[in-house]
Amino acid sequence: MIRHIAMLRLKEYEDKTRKLENALKLKKAIEDLKVYIDGVKYIEVGLNFNTKPAAYDLVLTATFETEDDLEIYRMHPEHKKLMVFLKTVTSETAVVDYEI
Repeated sequence: MIRHIAMLRLKEYEDKTRKLENALKLKKAIEDLKVYIDGVKYIEVGLNFNTKPAAYDLVLTATFETEDDLEIYRMHPEHKKLMVFLKTVTSETAVVDYEI
Protein backbone atom coordinates (compact mmCIF):
# COMPACT_ATOMS: atom_id res chain seq x y z
CA MET A 1 0.00 0.00 0.00
CA ILE A 2 1.10 3.55 -0.74
CA ARG A 3 0.32 6.66 1.29
CA HIS A 4 0.34 10.03 -0.47
CA ILE A 5 0.36 13.18 1.65
CA ALA A 6 0.29 16.70 0.24
CA MET A 7 0.29 19.91 2.27
CA LEU A 8 -0.73 23.14 0.60
CA ARG A 9 -0.17 26.72 1.62
CA LEU A 10 -2.73 28.96 -0.05
CA LYS A 11 -2.11 32.45 -1.34
CA GLU A 12 -3.07 35.30 0.94
CA TYR A 13 -5.56 37.94 -0.18
CA GLU A 14 -6.72 41.22 1.31
CA ASP A 15 -10.19 39.70 1.31
CA LYS A 16 -9.78 36.79 3.78
CA THR A 17 -12.98 35.14 2.55
CA ARG A 18 -11.35 34.52 -0.83
CA LYS A 19 -8.69 32.29 0.74
CA LEU A 20 -11.37 30.31 2.61
CA GLU A 21 -13.47 29.98 -0.55
CA ASN A 22 -10.43 28.62 -2.42
CA ALA A 23 -9.69 26.18 0.41
CA LEU A 24 -13.26 24.87 0.42
CA LYS A 25 -13.31 24.58 -3.37
CA LEU A 26 -10.01 22.65 -3.33
CA LYS A 27 -11.23 20.38 -0.54
CA LYS A 28 -14.35 19.39 -2.46
CA ALA A 29 -12.52 18.98 -5.77
CA ILE A 30 -9.85 16.76 -4.21
CA GLU A 31 -12.43 14.63 -2.38
CA ASP A 32 -14.39 14.24 -5.62
CA LEU A 33 -11.35 12.64 -7.32
CA LYS A 34 -12.27 9.37 -5.59
CA VAL A 35 -15.41 9.27 -7.74
CA TYR A 36 -13.41 9.57 -10.97
CA ILE A 37 -10.29 7.53 -10.19
CA ASP A 38 -10.73 3.87 -9.28
CA GLY A 39 -7.24 3.39 -7.84
CA VAL A 40 -7.92 5.73 -4.90
CA LYS A 41 -8.61 3.48 -1.91
CA TYR A 42 -8.96 6.27 0.66
CA ILE A 43 -8.87 10.04 0.52
CA GLU A 44 -9.19 12.66 3.23
CA VAL A 45 -8.75 16.42 3.08
CA GLY A 46 -8.37 18.56 6.17
CA LEU A 47 -8.45 22.33 6.54
CA ASN A 48 -6.03 23.71 9.11
CA PHE A 49 -7.15 25.86 12.04
CA ASN A 50 -3.60 26.44 13.36
CA THR A 51 -2.53 30.07 12.84
CA LYS A 52 1.22 29.61 13.38
CA PRO A 53 3.42 30.85 10.50
CA ALA A 54 4.83 27.37 9.81
CA ALA A 55 1.36 25.86 9.37
CA TYR A 56 0.01 24.81 5.99
CA ASP A 57 -3.63 25.51 5.10
CA LEU A 58 -4.78 22.19 3.67
CA VAL A 59 -3.61 18.59 3.89
CA LEU A 60 -4.48 15.67 1.62
CA THR A 61 -4.01 12.09 2.75
CA ALA A 62 -4.67 9.39 0.14
CA THR A 63 -4.03 5.67 0.01
CA PHE A 64 -3.34 3.56 -3.07
CA GLU A 65 -2.77 -0.16 -3.52
CA THR A 66 0.38 0.28 -5.64
CA GLU A 67 2.77 2.91 -6.95
CA ASP A 68 1.21 2.33 -10.38
CA ASP A 69 -2.19 3.33 -8.94
CA LEU A 70 -0.62 6.51 -7.56
CA GLU A 71 0.84 7.27 -10.99
CA ILE A 72 -2.57 6.65 -12.63
CA TYR A 73 -4.04 9.15 -10.14
CA ARG A 74 -1.36 11.73 -10.98
CA MET A 75 -1.86 11.37 -14.72
CA HIS A 76 -5.68 11.19 -14.65
CA PRO A 77 -7.38 14.04 -16.60
CA GLU A 78 -9.50 15.04 -13.57
CA HIS A 79 -6.38 15.32 -11.40
CA LYS A 80 -4.61 17.35 -14.07
CA LYS A 81 -7.63 19.66 -14.31
CA LEU A 82 -7.55 20.14 -10.54
CA MET A 83 -3.82 20.89 -10.67
CA VAL A 84 -4.45 23.86 -12.98
CA PHE A 85 -6.70 25.46 -10.35
CA LEU A 86 -4.45 24.39 -7.49
CA LYS A 87 -1.44 26.17 -9.03
CA THR A 88 -3.38 29.43 -9.26
CA VAL A 89 -4.38 29.49 -5.56
CA THR A 90 -1.38 27.96 -3.75
CA SER A 91 1.92 29.51 -2.83
CA GLU A 92 3.69 26.39 -1.58
CA THR A 93 3.26 22.62 -1.65
CA ALA A 94 4.97 19.78 0.18
CA VAL A 95 4.47 16.13 -0.81
CA VAL A 96 5.49 12.80 0.72
CA ASP A 97 4.82 9.34 -0.76
CA TYR A 98 5.72 6.20 1.20
CA GLU A 99 4.93 2.53 1.61
CA ILE A 100 2.69 1.41 4.45
